[in-house]
Amino acid sequence: MKHKGTLIAAIALVLVCIVAGGLYLKFKPQAQQGEKEITILVIHGDQTEKEFQYRTDAEYLVEVLKENELVDGEEGEYGLFIKTVDSETADEGKQQWWCITKGGEQVNTSADQTPVADGEQFELTLKEGF
Repeated sequence: MKHKGTLIAAIALVLVCIVAGGLYLKFKPQAQQGEKEITILVIHGDQTEKEFQYRTDAEYLVEVLKENELVDGEEGEYGLFIKTVDSETADEGKQQWWCITKGGEQVNTSADQTPVADGEQFELTLKEGF
């Protein structure tokens, strides 16, 4: 009897995972095809700002950043780990890292998974502390 309850719980968990995966695939942010214009605002460690405007056919942010040689980093399991932006490298000893935001809101995906659409603005901000 005890094993029957465990089996039912396991089946229910698998079904919930399948439904959640399906919902994610249906509602995940979609890339926009065709030419678009986006703005990237770089906020350096000294709080100076530099704005870059790009016209691109790229569907994801990482493509724009690489095409225009704005960033450098290491490829990892989740895509590009950004280490340098606009010639400023994050200092790991100071726990610095580059944060991606869109319209002031933190993006919860890597640059490789962040779709771009016409008229959007992204910010790359050097942050300190993990």
